Amino acid sequence: MSALQKSILKSKLPPSGLNFTTGRSCKTRALQRKRDYDPVQWTPYFTDSKDIAIGDNTFHYYTTGDEGPTLVLLHGGGYSALTWAEFTKSITSMIMCRVLAIDLRGHGDTHTTNDEDLSAETLATDVAGVIEAVTENNPVVLIGHSMGGAVAVRAAPLLKNLAAVTVIDVVEGTAMEALTSMQSFLRSRPSSFTSIPQAIEWCVRSGQIRNVQSAKISVPGQIKNTETSKLATHDIEEFLSSHHHTDDRPAVAIEREDVIREDASEEDGKDNVHQAVPVVKQPENPNSKKYAWRINLAKTEKHWTGWFKGLSSAFLDVPAPKLLLLAGIDRLDRDLTVGQMQGKFQMQVLPACGHAVHEDVPDKVAEAIATFMVRNKFAEPVSDFHRTFPAC
Repeated sequence: MSALQKSILKSKLPPSGLNFTTGRSCKTRALQRKRDYDPVQWTPYFTDSKDIAIGDNTFHYYTTGDEGPTLVLLHGGGYSALTWAEFTKSITSMIMCRVLAIDLRGHGDTHTTNDEDLSAETLATDVAGVIEAVTENNPVVLIGHSMGGAVAVRAAPLLKNLAAVTVIDVVEGTAMEALTSMQSFLRSRPSSFTSIPQAIEWCVRSGQIRNVQSAKISVPGQIKNTETSKLATHDIEEFLSSHHHTDDRPAVAIEREDVIREDASEEDGKDNVHQAVPVVKQPENPNSKKYAWRINLAKTEKHWTGWFKGLSSAFLDVPAPKLLLLAGIDRLDRDLTVGQMQGKFQMQVLPACGHAVHEDVPDKVAEAIATFMVRNKFAEPVSDFHRTFPAC
């Protein structure tokens, strides 16, 4: 058969989107392939979830591991300690270490007498207090993302047992420039959600978190139940038990009010990154809005400049070994460019990820930090993981 004959025959075939066996269209198949956005408990990632009282304040934290240096993980603004879940799973499989992931003031399950005092100095003092009370003088490696990176740099001089500092995707120049558009970004977010899965789905499809599995554990730590004022993590067990999900049940094309449906596409079945979507389907009944953000970031604006102003010089002044992980080389400002050329810190660029670098590519971040730890003899490897090379 000639190529021309094949082309003519192919053009007369019925559309591939129709399934004449079942009568279902591509749209129905897309519903069958709809992602699972159900929340996940913290227990597969951490050994303990604890509270510690320091003065009149109660700080919540998660731990795992009982040997090696302590990695103190500090999340960014609006996140919680659970943002480090997938990273923790990866790093503990590579090196011998302890992990201490803290819910910062005003975030997660931490409750203080003044949750609105989110100044860099207060947050740094909080972190130093928790470390002193929990780590028992074990060598500490501070690892902070975004706002948490700024807090790590400010907390470093307060620690007697500091071994190293890692800052993830935050530099002074870029951060200060981004502050002008921060309020617009915050206004673009939905203020509430009807369910935990809807919040998870929005975070993934908007691009805030590009790793679905990470979002399923991380997002419940970012929202609270408006009826009980408790973190959504406290509702997960009841949610899962009431929905009775099983992996082998047949797919049913049922539309739920709290689901944002994806467009039918041959790519939907693949585990690829979702593109940002402009709107989220809002419930018709305003009384059904059950979950809201744990912290109103718009009201923290007065602290934004204090988080990042002078950050580059403060980072360079930390006497301990330093690692800077970035989502793009364009984020490097002048002071850090000069400092990197002088060999004052190690830098690693991780492409193909968003701002939540440690959630989007947790294995890559873990490899970079594990390599840094082993190279500086802070920790012993427990597996033959891929070693990364510093950026030039």
